[in-house]
Amino acid sequence: MMPAGPASPLAQLIARFGTDLIVTERSALEAVSIDQHRRHRGVPLALALPRTVADVTSLLAFCNAARIGVVPQGGNTGYCAAATPDASGSQLVLSLRRLNKIRDVDVTNGSLIVESGCLLADVQKSAAAAGRFFPLSLGSEGSCTIGGNLSTNAGGLNVLRYGMMRELTLGLEVVLADGRVLSTLQALRKDNTGYDLKQLFVGAEGTLGIITAAALKLFPAPRAAGTAFVAVPSPAAAVALLARLRDGLGELINSFELLPNVALRLLGRHLPALRQPLTTDSPWFVLCEASSADANDPLTDKLGRLLEAAIDAGEVTDAALAQNERERREFWELRENVPEAQRRAGPSVKHDVSLPIGRIADFITEAGTWITAHVEGSVLVCYGHLGDGNLHFNISGANESVTIDAHADVMKRAVHDMVAARGGSFSAEHGIGQTKVGELARYASPLELELMRNVKKMFDPNGIMNPGKVLA
Repeated sequence: MMPAGPASPLAQLIARFGTDLIVTERSALEAVSIDQHRRHRGVPLALALPRTVADVTSLLAFCNAARIGVVPQGGNTGYCAAATPDASGSQLVLSLRRLNKIRDVDVTNGSLIVESGCLLADVQKSAAAAGRFFPLSLGSEGSCTIGGNLSTNAGGLNVLRYGMMRELTLGLEVVLADGRVLSTLQALRKDNTGYDLKQLFVGAEGTLGIITAAALKLFPAPRAAGTAFVAVPSPAAAVALLARLRDGLGELINSFELLPNVALRLLGRHLPALRQPLTTDSPWFVLCEASSADANDPLTDKLGRLLEAAIDAGEVTDAALAQNERERREFWELRENVPEAQRRAGPSVKHDVSLPIGRIADFITEAGTWITAHVEGSVLVCYGHLGDGNLHFNISGANESVTIDAHADVMKRAVHDMVAARGGSFSAEHGIGQTKVGELARYASPLELELMRNVKKMFDPNGIMNPGKVLA
């Protein structure tokens, strides 16, 4: 921590805002100084806890004038250390956890306005209480915040039908680096009045300003669901099944998740209480779900007929259909606990990639073959949101004697190059943060980087907003 001398930035912050807003207790700073994976640890100057938008405007105006770096932090659940300060002791971590009100729910307009410190789970509950549905669904929804979801353009389990956070956003309230407030909270679905400025802040990871509130889309609440856990012979068969289900059910398909047999074995070993619905020895599995606002829609029957046709076509070898909500939750608990099972199994090297869906099967084959040939003792755990082209391409060690991290850089380069060669992205839903700054510099075109830097300079000329993140 920077010494609190008479003219130090910390002393000035405390003198200006008081110890209610500027927190310096060791335990509080420790909690915000390390990332979710506990691989990046910083030394914050202090923790700022504003209670109002006016507090945020005053804080940013002060920090901009004093050239104090500001690191916005939501639930601190991100995977790329975007919310972690550096080790200099000069950066202020700013948390919006106290700005956590639901400002408005408009059922007629199909929207709600929430402050950035709201937990995602609380937003889901507020929508449900109004008879509506907010579709963003993440494993961390009980601890991640809307501000973080917006800043990372979060994806999750329902992107196939509803899109990422960018598609769910109608308007934003943003405090700029100099303290001015930009508001587009009108919650309009049609507004062609020039540049769509709000979209610059979605996915910017706090490098352009601080989102303090958002107008978000609501949807009719699902009242019927059809959920299946399916054995498939290959990723190519899974892609064919996806096309079949989309043809048969259209936009009613919410989710289409790919799981390898190795993931189910990890679940059985480390989380044996979870029930596995199939005993079929298949190399790959799919968890798919469709939903409808019509409580009488026989989705389970429709899904069953489509799966029967897929079995006849060789796309599916076995399937279990959830017959009630308990079984549906059991299916989803398997998918949602794959990261935990892999964590318990030991260290792993993770990649969050996306590709055009038609190229995914070939990528898995080529990249999997490369991993086997070049990383002795490795185990590929490739799973994820096949329906929207997003794979979590993770590599674990076969046993404790394999030091998988030693191969991380080589694997990252090989995997990301294969993704890029197929027109894909090295960051599908986890962002850039500080861990992938070099990857963005490698794979983005010179023109893209030039334009990004120009946008950054325009919104944050003094470079105080989340320094060191996204752009080198």
